[in-house]
Amino acid sequence: MSAVIDNHANGHAGDHHDDHHHAPTGWKRWVYATNHKDIGTLYLLFAFAMLMVGGVLALGIRAELFQPGLQLVNPELFNQFTTMHGIIMVFGAIMPAFVGFANWMIPLQIGASDMAFARMNNFSFWLMIPAALMLVGSFFMPGGAPAAGWTLYAPLTLQMGPSMDAGIFAMHILGASSIMGSINIIVTILNMRAPGMTLMKMPMFVWTWLITAYLLIAVMPVLAGAITMTLTDRHFGTSFFNPAGGGDPVLYQHIFWFFGHPEVYIMILPAFGIVSQIIPAFARKKLFGYASMVYATSSIAILSFIVWAHHMFTTGMPVTGQLFFMYATMLIAVPTGVKIFNWVATMWKGEMTFETPMLFAVGFIFVFTFGGFTGLILSMAPVDIQMQDTYYVVAHFHYVLVAGSLYALFAGFYYWAPKWTGVMYNETRGKIHFWWSLISFNITFFPMHFLGLAGMPRRYADYPMQFADFNAIASVGAFAFGFAQVYFFLFVVIPVMRGKGEPAKQNPWQDPDGKGAEGLEWEVPSPAPFHTYETPPKLNAAATKVISM
Repeated sequence: MSAVIDNHANGHAGDHHDDHHHAPTGWKRWVYATNHKDIGTLYLLFAFAMLMVGGVLALGIRAELFQPGLQLVNPELFNQFTTMHGIIMVFGAIMPAFVGFANWMIPLQIGASDMAFARMNNFSFWLMIPAALMLVGSFFMPGGAPAAGWTLYAPLTLQMGPSMDAGIFAMHILGASSIMGSINIIVTILNMRAPGMTLMKMPMFVWTWLITAYLLIAVMPVLAGAITMTLTDRHFGTSFFNPAGGGDPVLYQHIFWFFGHPEVYIMILPAFGIVSQIIPAFARKKLFGYASMVYATSSIAILSFIVWAHHMFTTGMPVTGQLFFMYATMLIAVPTGVKIFNWVATMWKGEMTFETPMLFAVGFIFVFTFGGFTGLILSMAPVDIQMQDTYYVVAHFHYVLVAGSLYALFAGFYYWAPKWTGVMYNETRGKIHFWWSLISFNITFFPMHFLGLAGMPRRYADYPMQFADFNAIASVGAFAFGFAQVYFFLFVVIPVMRGKGEPAKQNPWQDPDGKGAEGLEWEVPSPAPFHTYETPPKLNAAATKVISM
């Protein structure tokens, strides 16, 4: 590729330093890790472990709901499962997985030698371990785990046992980790780009993470404030949310959702970035409308701050407020639609091939768009008042978070794993994983739309007979989806981590004509050397050809 003209840059620097890169070995390599690749790997493994824990809780929920009546767990334990499933999946699985991708890929994509603050990077990862242990350990505390829903609404949180305090402490620690990670990402992107890489030449994944990092710094302190006020209500005699002392539980909802709605975009914007890398690579074309993608991402981030109360249409909001939040929410569909149309336009008349990364990316577009439309329906206040707290909402947000964020993470893994490990994953197994996941996901969550329309409320351990059939179908689909991810780990991830597979080329996604994946990460050998870019790559004027994907 003509992107790199400095012969010390990428591959050559990597080759040159590969013999004596002094990678530590044994347990110290991981405990004291300051290398962005090692820390990225740690984040991804931690996220997958948490995905499994959250998944077991989800299967507990679905096993109980397989048929009417109380089968396996009492309603109190059921509520603990629903609460901890949500918290662990959001804060333990999806967010750390994207941070893992950021750690691995941002330095490679911008030509930086590492993240800006290597030791802080290590600290921000290891903070997550005690937080995760506290969350999981809360099940064994007196009274069991928190059971107030993942949103931790007052007044239930004021009545919970000691595990609530452990949960609050864990979320504080996770928030501190997120803020440190975000500062690191912002400083790395703004200060450590290769000479010649302007902001508008950065890969879309880097752009989406830059914007996401600003969102995290803006909203994590808001969550910290909400749960600290809950803590002082519980132990220090304040009455922020306790009506008996003049407080207001709805105040908690406002503070939480001011954090919670940008949080939803924190979990989807990096997914947009991954998909924006993969679609052009397998369509053998430039990304259609690069600049509009950047502006659309920024617009989504800004608008995410003014839509929070669409979660609260049933709290007695005045009609004027309902109208404002309704229209503001509908407005977010515009930049999101720009992204969808740009991806479709990129594929239009492209020389497409459908390897596993592309399958997951196209699956993402299809199912995420469906989830986006159900969200648009929920933005309408009169409709939302009917659907509030029903399984329609559960279906909607799983379509955007599972088939959105999780599918993009899988797509990113299949796309970049050859660069990480130096071996190709098994294409057949990857395709089995994709189709198994796609079909079982839809079997699980599609029926929930009908349950919600029929009025079945969420977070209930039991339900009347008329909801039995769709619940049975959803439960079967959920177990199938769970086993698909176990299959993925055992038969796709472990073999590539052990180096079993065909050796990967420097750019495995490039066809003989030189079309395919572009970007600096494909200029280094596979696997990427422990230390890359010891001399920053110099980009020539043609760098736009490679980087503006």
